[in-house]
Amino acid sequence: MSQELEALRARALEQIARVEAQSVRLGSPCGNGEMLWHRWGDGSKPPLVLFHGGYGSWLHWFRNVLPLSQHYTVFAADLPGLGESAPPPEPRDPHAMGKVVAEGLETVLPPGPFDLVGFSYGAVMAGHAAALLGERVRSLTLVGAGGLGLKRGHMQDLVTWRPDMSGEKLAELHRRNLEILMVAHPGTVDDVALYMQMTNTMRAVVKSRYISRTASLAQVLPSVKAKLAGIWGELDGTTHPYTQERCDLLRSIQPDAPFEVVPDSGHWVQYETPAAFDATLLGILRGHG
Repeated sequence: MSQELEALRARALEQIARVEAQSVRLGSPCGNGEMLWHRWGDGSKPPLVLFHGGYGSWLHWFRNVLPLSQHYTVFAADLPGLGESAPPPEPRDPHAMGKVVAEGLETVLPPGPFDLVGFSYGAVMAGHAAALLGERVRSLTLVGAGGLGLKRGHMQDLVTWRPDMSGEKLAELHRRNLEILMVAHPGTVDDVALYMQMTNTMRAVVKSRYISRTASLAQVLPSVKAKLAGIWGELDGTTHPYTQERCDLLRSIQPDAPFEVVPDSGHWVQYETPAAFDATLLGILRGHG
């Protein structure tokens, strides 16, 4: 690895360590190993659960966990087969993995209701888990959700990478893919974002992108008892200019479902404009009462 990449990795790990050090690591059964969870807060505040997107980890919420923990006890998962979590058992479909996730929630959370937020592929897992947990889930907020079976945005094709490429070439390709898929403004791709992308794509064992392209979440949403809401980035490349169709779908299930579009933000809205996202999410949660 070049000195430049070593320096990037060191800077990213230093920043990540400062945030992770304020959390407690928890585990729940997953296949032959464990599903990893992080908890911020001492449990005195209501629980808020965050699920990351495809080929990601809890780091998709890196800029949000500490601000949100001022209001909630925050639980951020590494979903089965992604991040540091063990591979799930077969079959690796949304229904089966949703059951693993639901059982994990029952394991790590205190008794009682909780709020659940799912980003992109994580919204699919959140929806399937919420359908299984019934009234235990107080609210389900979808953030740039996949799995809705709707028209996709006019996005460039992602750049193909191979594990045998040099570190410098991989960094270049992963940076470009973040710019295409995840953010509206290239400057958003900092050391943590690039380190997260390079690390998590290399170790992922669940092909989450293909699940996100199905209608699996749309099929299960009508059976979710929680209050529904949606948050999308205005410039989300996965949905723009068809974001309104997501709003229409949610409100066909719950006519009063809040649906907020955060200005000047791409798909990874909570990382690109964290203060605006956090304020939007907190407003939705407070509005649920």
